[in-house]
Amino acid sequence: MSTLTLALRDSATMVRRQLKRLLRYPSMTVQLVVTPVIILVLFVYVFGGTLGAGLGGGRDVYVDYVVPGILLMAAATAATGTAVMVATDMTEGIIARFRTMRISRASVLTGHVVGSVIQQLLGMAVVIGVALAIGFRPNATPVEWLAATGLLTLLVVAVTWLAVALGMKSPTPEAASNAPMPLVFLPFLGSGFVPTDSMPAVLRWFAEYQPFTPIMETVRGLLLGTPIGNSAAIATAWCTGIATASYLWAKHTFDKA
Repeated sequence: MSTLTLALRDSATMVRRQLKRLLRYPSMTVQLVVTPVIILVLFVYVFGGTLGAGLGGGRDVYVDYVVPGILLMAAATAATGTAVMVATDMTEGIIARFRTMRISRASVLTGHVVGSVIQQLLGMAVVIGVALAIGFRPNATPVEWLAATGLLTLLVVAVTWLAVALGMKSPTPEAASNAPMPLVFLPFLGSGFVPTDSMPAVLRWFAEYQPFTPIMETVRGLLLGTPIGNSAAIATAWCTGIATASYLWAKHTFDKA
């Protein structure tokens, strides 16, 4: 077999390992999926009437507005589980065992990333399903759905590589569970739950220039037909930059471990 064929075979094995771990510890998977759903339902049914009135409508308007922010929160929440699993591998000796085996070194990280990406995309699908059930009504064409899915997938890849890097740098799985937490709050500190023009000046400046806001605005525009402007280009640049930097960080840390 060629080197590439062996690397692909080893990567497929590591992906299966990660998916089996998700099935073996379903409580974590359920928690990471259920948390964004609970927040979605809470904001729509408890705060949706008031916040929707500020948008010129009611609860039905607010559910359309808030879904993109919840989707990004789902990705950020799932990153916590990825960081914990990577930290567990790094601290329990399994990586040292892998190093003694004739497997592709890259396959270990690939398994974590691909397994996490699958988990996060399934979690987002659950969020969209619940959102549709409670009144989310996108008017996107198939091409716009495809574009939104592509951007969300790019975001998931970027967040996953960042979580892998954070997990490898964490001394314990417990510490790793806290490392990605700032990502969970970025939708709140952006346009995920309220428009940025309703915020105080300093907070509005941060909200408009942090990476999640252009991503949410692009997804919102693709699914609901709101103006996108240059948000798509900025969102793509943020995702690509985060993914590249995180990949290089994770690879460097893994090679030194």
